[in-house]
Amino acid sequence: MIAVTGATGNVGRELVRHLAEAGEAVRALSRGRARDLPPNVRHRQADLADPDGLRPVLEGAEALFLLVAGDDPRGVLEAAKRGGVRRVVLVSSLGVATRPAAYAHAAAFEAALGDCGLEWSILRCGGLASNALAWAQTIRADRQAAAPFGGAGLPVVDPSDVAEVAAAALLGPGHDGAVYELTGPAPATPRERAAAIGAAIGEPVRFIEQTREQAREQMLAFMPEPVVEGTLAILGEPLPAERRVSPDVERVLGRAPRPFADWAARNAEAFR
Repeated sequence: MIAVTGATGNVGRELVRHLAEAGEAVRALSRGRARDLPPNVRHRQADLADPDGLRPVLEGAEALFLLVAGDDPRGVLEAAKRGGVRRVVLVSSLGVATRPAAYAHAAAFEAALGDCGLEWSILRCGGLASNALAWAQTIRADRQAAAPFGGAGLPVVDPSDVAEVAAAALLGPGHDGAVYELTGPAPATPRERAAAIGAAIGEPVRFIEQTREQAREQMLAFMPEPVVEGTLAILGEPLPAERRVSPDVERVLGRAPRPFADWAARNAEAFR
């Protein structure tokens, strides 16, 4: 049995599908109710902010796909151990390596994982292609997309690629202790990503470049200030390590990572 936290999210939903198609027994965990899960997947409500409540929903699971959520990573991992989990795959952030002060929360999860006595793998992601869904409403309404730093390119990664790497690490040998950096195949700027969505829906999308302060104010509505500042630094002044295309997706999956245009084509309905 494999337990998947964040099972209704962009990566978790894809991972549940991959595992179910591989014939694995899957327990999908999320804070809210889940819809459109594969018919053979069981769903349980669970909150990573409540480690004491996790053990019953993890009971019988041998492996765990874990998000960085909640404030007690050691409590979460202890609940996993008591439930019988032997292997954990953690989705973390590339910012742990490049901006440790801003991504201390993710770093704390990585540190707890290293000390927990379980088999583990860490997937450090940069930006996800699915972050473009933040544009869905304005593209549907006005065919416009706004973002800061329109000319700064980053190799955003397709959530489906993250899910496939996670499935490989959960199911196969040779991943214990591995830290994978997951990126797309090439840097793409916000302006280029907006154009790719326009190509996918068959209508041009106008890109509007925000100021740094406009973007900061918008991001503070749903992100802690240190993460906002770290994210804006990555978006506006990316370090060489943040612009680098990692070989790890291809190393694990035996194929190149998917480009942003592929994600846009598969998700075009969200923007129509």
